[in-house]
Amino acid sequence: MFVRTIKKIIIHCSATRPGMDIGAAWIRNIHVAENGWADIGYHFVIRRDGTTEPGRHLETSGAHTAGHNLDSIGICLVGGVNDAGKAENNFTPAQWQNLEHLVAALSAKYPQARVAGHRDFARKDCPCFDAAAWWGRVKDTAR
Repeated sequence: MFVRTIKKIIIHCSATRPGMDIGAAWIRNIHVAENGWADIGYHFVIRRDGTTEPGRHLETSGAHTAGHNLDSIGICLVGGVNDAGKAENNFTPAQWQNLEHLVAALSAKYPQARVAGHRDFARKDCPCFDAAAWWGRVKDTAR
């Protein structure tokens, strides 16, 4: 069995408006039917109510960050744009709480992995906040 070496935990947003409560099934459909991919690109999706849904299996490379999929885990927060379609950090308290728990668990399992946002690897606003700085603050608070 092939075991991936995880070096990055990359956080994304779905670029959907606050009123759109989509989940992994909706994103999977878009990724498969419209993009022609084999499966959803992310390993996890965190819905507006904070529910964390599984995507691809962790041992399967994602399709979320070009050039970085082999050694990363992709997490998608639902939301990330306002009603006008402009980038906006509009994630719910439940999403922040479950993102913190998920990243903490993944960081414990993959201690060499750094936390980053999609925007750190591409010219995008995604996920509409500085993921590395956020994680640094969370880790400092937990000490």
